[in-house]
Amino acid sequence: MRHTLPIAPQFYVTAPQPCPYLAGRMERKLFTALQGDNAPKLNDSLSKQGFRRSQNVLYRPSCAECSACMSARINVAAFTPSRSQRRVMARAHHLHRRATSPWATEEQYDLFRAYLDSRHATGGMADMDMFEFAAMIEETPIRSRVIEYTDAGVLQAVCLTDILDDGLSLVYSFFDPALERLSLGTHVILDHVKIAQEMDLPYVYLGYWVPGSPKMGYKAKFAGLEVFRHGTWSPLTAPDSFDTALHPLSSEPIAEQVAKINLPDGRS
Repeated sequence: MRHTLPIAPQFYVTAPQPCPYLAGRMERKLFTALQGDNAPKLNDSLSKQGFRRSQNVLYRPSCAECSACMSARINVAAFTPSRSQRRVMARAHHLHRRATSPWATEEQYDLFRAYLDSRHATGGMADMDMFEFAAMIEETPIRSRVIEYTDAGVLQAVCLTDILDDGLSLVYSFFDPALERLSLGTHVILDHVKIAQEMDLPYVYLGYWVPGSPKMGYKAKFAGLEVFRHGTWSPLTAPDSFDTALHPLSSEPIAEQVAKINLPDGRS
């Protein structure tokens, strides 16, 4: 018997688990599979609605009593580097950028392990082995690239990047934690803004901005930042004004959320 994919993507919800961003809270995700010939269009469409890609899955926070996490992107036309960001660009001007197909290497994994051990030793990816790392890099049904940054041939930073119809999406980046003075995380984002300008793409998607989370606060430092909230993108003009208090009515029921999702063929 021949099996075919469903006409419309099926959406599911993960079981609650401890939130990695805000202490004492539980997170839950709405997700769907990313597969088939329509995968690029589905990824483009859902990325504009706050979803993120992880291998062949698209997901978006859907917590029962919290709506703090918001998808964030830089509006390239509205971006102007700050004085400190210009200094970052100057300090890292010697780095060589190389874009490759999504293929994992041992050199990348060694850098990834050094980054995790220094920055995220207790995080959910802390025990990831080489095979799992390769899956993260290589299992992509859409147009993706690995952007490597080297100095005299030595790998110093890596970013797995998706190319959308309206921008670049930074899926995951990591760098040499010993080179703190270079602010490599900031440099990777600034360089992606430059790439987007070169490709005439309007946005650079950064993942989620979470008010009240120190590890996510850096995203608010980029001019032109927009966040996806209440079904629309809007400029982040006052980061300190967002309320992260728990409230049982802060999130819509799952059925209502799914009903409002716009699919590539115009259905919702």
